[in-house]
Amino acid sequence: MLTQEISAAKKASLKLGVLSGEEKNSMLAALAAALEKNAEAVFEANRKDLKLAESEKLAAPLLKRLKYDAAKLSASLDQINGIIAQADPVGRTVEHRLLDDGLELRRVVFPIGVIGMVFESRPDALVQIVALALKSGNAIVLKGGREALETNRALVKLFKEALDAAGYMSDWIVLLETREDVSAVLKMDKEIDLLIPRGSNAFVRYIMDNTRIPVIGHADGICSIYVDAAADIPMALKVIEDAKTNYPAACNAVETVLVHRAAAEAFLPLFNSRMKEIGVTVHTEESAFDREFLDLEIAVKTVESEDEAIEHINSRGSHHTDAIITEDDGAARKFFAFVDSADVFRNCSTRFADGFRFGLGAEVGISTGKIHARGPVGLDGLTTSKWLLTGSGQTVGEYASKPYKHIELPLDGDKAL
Repeated sequence: MLTQEISAAKKASLKLGVLSGEEKNSMLAALAAALEKNAEAVFEANRKDLKLAESEKLAAPLLKRLKYDAAKLSASLDQINGIIAQADPVGRTVEHRLLDDGLELRRVVFPIGVIGMVFESRPDALVQIVALALKSGNAIVLKGGREALETNRALVKLFKEALDAAGYMSDWIVLLETREDVSAVLKMDKEIDLLIPRGSNAFVRYIMDNTRIPVIGHADGICSIYVDAAADIPMALKVIEDAKTNYPAACNAVETVLVHRAAAEAFLPLFNSRMKEIGVTVHTEESAFDREFLDLEIAVKTVESEDEAIEHINSRGSHHTDAIITEDDGAARKFFAFVDSADVFRNCSTRFADGFRFGLGAEVGISTGKIHARGPVGLDGLTTSKWLLTGSGQTVGEYASKPYKHIELPLDGDKAL
C-alpha cells in the first residue's frame, strides 16, 4: 500500500510541477478555506492528542508545540496567504546566455520532485510544509511525531477532501503513520528525491546514516547572543528577554548568553535580576553550554574578547542562529564574517530566524548545513534547476575552429515554461 501511494505521488509530482502559478494558488486557497471551515474538527483531533500526551507526561515544551488552537490556526492561514502572495518560483530563468548565433542557453528553476519530511510534534508545521510543497510544485511524503497523529490525520484528510471536491489532484500528499513506514521510505531513493528531517541531532544523523537519499538536516537550535564591550545594555536586556521568553520551545530561542568582560559589571546584575523576575533559571556550569533547554532556562558566560565569543559559538553552538549586541560597526562586521551559522544577527532577537518573518511565506525548517539551502528553507530551497539549450543544428565539432560568443542576455523576469 505504501509503495503504491508513493509511486502515485511520484507520478503526481510531474503533473504538479508544470501547473501554472494561478492553478497552484487556487489549490492553496482551497486548502485555506477547508482549514478555516473545518477548524473544530482539527481542534477536536488535537484535544485527543493533547489528552494522550498529558497522560504520558510529555515535557511542557513538547505539549506547547503540540497544541493547535485558534491562534495557531490563524497563523497557519496567514502563512498560506503569504505563500499565495509569493511569486511562483517554477519556470523562472535565472541564467540566460547566447553561446553563439542560434544557440541559446537558459538555466531554469524546476521542482525537486518528491520530498520526504519527518518532523516533530508541531501540527502547524504540517500546514506550512504542505503549502510550500504545493507552491514549489513538489509532492510531499509526511511523517509527524506519534504524539500528533490524530491532528495530522485530520489535517491531511481535510486537505485531500478539499482538493478532490474542487477537482484538483490530491495524491501528491502522503501521510506516514509508523516508524516502519519511515524505515521503508529511507530505502526509496528512486522514488523520493530529498529528505528533510527535523528533530534532535541524533535523529538527523540516524536519517543521514541510513539512506542514500539526499538530506537537508534541521537539528538542534543552541542559539547564542553575545553582549559586546560596546553593547547598549538596555537593548541587550530587551533583546535577550524576547529571544528567551517569546517562545522558549522554539529552535530559534536563545539558550546561551556570552558577555564581554568589559560589559559584565554593568550587564550581569541587571540580567540576573531580570531573569529572576520573569522566572528564567540561569545556569553557569560548563555542561549547560551544550544544552538546548527549550524552556525558561538560559546559560551565561563571561568571555575575555569577541574572538573567544566567536570561538565558543562555532565550537559549542549548532550553527543555527546567533546574534551580537553592539554599537561598534567593526565588531559587528567581524561577527558577521567569522560566526559560522546559517543566520547571524546584530542588535535583534534570534526569534527573527523564521521563514515567515523573512518574507518567505513560511518554511519547512531551518537548514544548518551548507549545501543547497541554508537558513530558513522556503520556496527556493525546495527547487532545483535544469539547463535548457536551444540550437539550430549546431555540432560540437564546428567549434574546434571557431570561438563561442558567450554573451550574457537579460533575464527580464521571463519564464521559459
